Amino acid sequence: MRFLAALFSLLAALASPCAQARTVDGVVSRVTDGDTIWVRPATGGPPLHVRLQGIDAPELCQAFGRQARAALAARLLRQPVQLSLRARDAYDRSVARVSLRGQDVGAWLVAEGYAWTSGYARRSGPYAAQQAQARLERRGLWAGQALEPRLFRRRHGRCSGN
Repeated sequence: MRFLAALFSLLAALASPCAQARTVDGVVSRVTDGDTIWVRPATGGPPLHVRLQGIDAPELCQAFGRQARAALAARLLRQPVQLSLRARDAYDRSVARVSLRGQDVGAWLVAEGYAWTSGYARRSGPYAAQQAQARLERRGLWAGQALEPRLFRRRHGRCSGN
């Protein structure tokens, strides 16, 4: 129930016209999974725990979860990125669009078949075109029986010991 309340708060914040994104430059110091990273701000201070906005990658214990994390790590680890911070999620992570040399990392992950675009209330997500193309070309997780992480978590719960 707490998760649903936090999700609705996040959606309201993202939909609000006065929700301004704050930009932070930094270096990726850790990749937790296929949609979560740690970034050390260029201006100093503690690392930011960041959830990529607009995507959902497979859980680590789920088919293709480890490949998604490895791909994200190969692309971002120790690389300078720009964050467009949007909100905080139920796990107190910053939710952000992440750019690497001007490229939207979420769009890249979905286009390569490492993640799903996140849609809400029967709306397609921000990367629907990339997902449709990856699916058509059977890239990444689309080469097999892909099960969306939200459905996986509903059936099996969250992974433990990641």
